[in-house]
Amino acid sequence: MKLYFSPGACSLAPHIALIIAGIPFSAERVSLKTKLTASGSDFRDINDKGSVPALQLDNGKVLTEAAVLLQYIADQAPAAGLAPAAGSVERYELMVWLNYIATELHKRFTPLFTPGCTEEGRSAAWAALARPLGYIAGKLDGRDFLAGASFSIADAYLFTVLNWAMFAKFSLDDWPVLQAYQARVGAIPAVQEAMRAEGLA
Repeated sequence: MKLYFSPGACSLAPHIALIIAGIPFSAERVSLKTKLTASGSDFRDINDKGSVPALQLDNGKVLTEAAVLLQYIADQAPAAGLAPAAGSVERYELMVWLNYIATELHKRFTPLFTPGCTEEGRSAAWAALARPLGYIAGKLDGRDFLAGASFSIADAYLFTVLNWAMFAKFSLDDWPVLQAYQARVGAIPAVQEAMRAEGLA
């Protein structure tokens, strides 16, 4: 498999999952500005959306969208325990979290990284994140991980998105539960390995 990524983008989540799953893969950096891969190819020939992540499978097919890639990776290595069995109620509960992160957190961060966004626009975008951040903080209070007793693909996604607060120069000080969560997940060796591989640590 080959993962196309941009450092710190949502592609970090499947990067983490691939390492934990123990699946052999290569990774190639993509410039989201030029849409060129590190080897000089036009990334839009690989993923016509022009966005990361993209996972090229051994048979040449390409999967996109972080929540989809995460589930695919988990299903390739069930012994890694990254997701409950497909079709189980627990799996659907995990999918609820993946969708919530994608729609209520991931998309709301977008204006913070949009060129030309005013400070007023940035402040409004951050204010819109307060409710979902508070909701997740409440769910994490008293537990180590988001969707169960152990690390799952939902944690890989949530950790990745919460990291964007730092890149956007905002603070999670209002949610100490989220700060503790980030420190806890960030200490996992596979997470550190993925961060180093992307030049983030």
